[in-house]
Formats: sequence, structure tokens, C-alpha cells
Amino acid sequence: MGTIELSREGGVAVLTIDSPEVKNALTPEMGAELAARCDEIDGDLSIGAAVIRGAGGTFCSGADRRRWVVGADQAEDVSYRETSLIYGAFMRVGTLAVPTIAAVRGAAVGAGTNLLLATDLRVMAKNARIMAGFLRIGVHPGGGFFTIANRTAGREATAAMGLFSEELNGTRAVEIGLAWCAVEDDEVDSVALELASRPAADPALAREAVRSFRTETGPPGTDWPTALHFERATQMWSQRRRTTA
Repeated sequence: MGTIELSREGGVAVLTIDSPEVKNALTPEMGAELAARCDEIDGDLSIGAAVIRGAGGTFCSGADRRRWVVGADQAEDVSYRETSLIYGAFMRVGTLAVPTIAAVRGAAVGAGTNLLLATDLRVMAKNARIMAGFLRIGVHPGGGFFTIANRTAGREATAAMGLFSEELNGTRAVEIGLAWCAVEDDEVDSVALELASRPAADPALAREAVRSFRTETGPPGTDWPTALHFERATQMWSQRRRTTA
């Protein structure tokens, strides 16, 4: 069973996804735990920033597909609620009351790309692998992917990742505006923490500034909650028609 670890570096909260046997994929239980950890961060007014990362040198491979049942009715109560726990957790990261940074090493796959897109800033390893890849496995994108990718990298990059299953490395992600910087793998965490320490020096100001930032620059077009639900029915259809796990 994977866990979500919450630690602190001064005024910076560090959320670590730890499920190494499945490259830090999230179970519904981990989704609920991630949301609860976000509540803890918001409730501690001495925290002024947060870094989200994966354990063991990889970021997140999305939802734990070991729980998927081929051809299952995704509108069935349990299946629907379990998927909601995962996507809801990513959205909860995106609504943290403090500025957030994704420290991306290894791979971010499938819904794992939603997690890095949920943050305010991304620091990536040059050799990181970013693969939305929903269509590649016969699933419609979910979690508001098109909206949150478009707000960060623009329409062209969103089409490349979401429709044509293009894979990016960290260097390319910087070139298209999907990440702030790409560094050597062993420097990712330290660079992310150094950046996060700047707003964390004044937590009250950081919380006000990030609220203004998101209000003024938030996703254009369809808002994120609407996009999440808009994509959901089609994603459930695409999961039900799959013939392999």
C-alpha cells in the first residue's frame, strides 16, 4: 500500500508520493490521503509554499491500474467514487493555499501529468519523461487535462500531448513553456526547494499573492471543475470499451 508523506523544510511543505512498486501510481486511498495532507498544509499558517514530488526518483504514473476491471461500468457507484478520489486529489493540490512546485524526476505518465500540471511551477530533470498517453491506452483524457495543459503550455502542445501522444523530456518541456527549468536529475529537489523557500519566507504574503495569481491567470475557456466533469462521461465510455487492463 502506497503512502503520501508530508515533511517540512523550514516554511516549505514537501508532499512525497511513495508507491514505488507501481512507479508512484495512486490508489483511491492515496488520493484521499493526498487531499487530507493538503488540508493540513492549508491549516498551518506558518507554511508558505509546497513542493510535490515522487519517491525513488520518479514522479507519478497516474492512477494505479491494478484496480481497473476491463469492461467495468465506470458509472457504477464504487468505480465512480474511486476515480473521483484520484482526480479530486490532483485538483486539491491545485487549490492549495500556498504557491506550489512540482519537482519532476523520472516519469510522469497518464493522469500523473495532471498532477504536475496542477502546480504553479515545474522544475524538471532534463531526462524526465512526460507522457499524457491517454489515447495510446484507449482512454479519453480525464481530470480536466485539456484545460490545465492548455493554460500552461498552450493549444499546440496540448494537442501534441493529448491527441497525438507525444512524449516530452524536461528540456523540451521548458522550450514549450510547460516547465520553468530543466536541471540534472540529482539537482531537481534542491532547485525546487530553493525556489519554494522564497515565498515561504513570508507565508501570509505568499498566500495572498498566489490567490491573486490564480484568480488573474486561471485557466481560460472552460473552468477546471467544469472541464473535469465534461471529460468524465467520455472517459468512462472509453474505459468501458477497453479490452485489456
